[in-house]
Amino acid sequence: MYLYGASGHAKVIIEILELQGIKIEGLFDDNESIKSLLEYPVQLYDASIVHNKKLIISIGNNLIRRKVAIAVNAGYDMAIHPASLVSGRSLIDKGTVIMGGVTINVNTSIGKHCIVNTNASIDHDCVLEDFVHVSPNVTLCGDVHIGEGSHVGAGSVIIPGTKIGKWCTVGAGSVVLKDIPDFAVAVGNPVRIIKYNNGFE
Repeated sequence: MYLYGASGHAKVIIEILELQGIKIEGLFDDNESIKSLLEYPVQLYDASIVHNKKLIISIGNNLIRRKVAIAVNAGYDMAIHPASLVSGRSLIDKGTVIMGGVTINVNTSIGKHCIVNTNASIDHDCVLEDFVHVSPNVTLCGDVHIGEGSHVGAGSVIIPGTKIGKWCTVGAGSVVLKDIPDFAVAVGNPVRIIKYNNGFE
């Protein structure tokens, strides 16, 4: 197993993989000055090294994670913390990382290269599209749909049946009582839209 990205986020993934008993052979990072992380070697990306190897993109930023996934042709794996509770009737796609203390309930679908961060709670029938990041202590009630690339800030609560669009940002501690359109930045209790971001720019 290799990781792409040698930052604080990678440290957490490294410990999850160690707990799973998965051997980490090294990390890649675009910053040439980083030579090691938690005693694992770090180097510039080399496609020949990951041939027939598994890789996880260990970068917290959703847009950068998407760019790397498009640029890098590798077989992806997932990391699921053993102290998480994941329903056997949920679906989790490749490249996704599930942190410690997470609960994922029945019939939830989580896409590729998502991050479900520490102590997040995802109830039944939720859908997280690719490249979503659900921050620590977020609560998604039943039947919540989060579009591609959206980031839900720490401690936010989203009520049942709510839809968050693609590439949205929901500020920390927000209470989402209504649908949020694509590219919106929304904050507060109750949540309100304060601006729209620039998409992929």
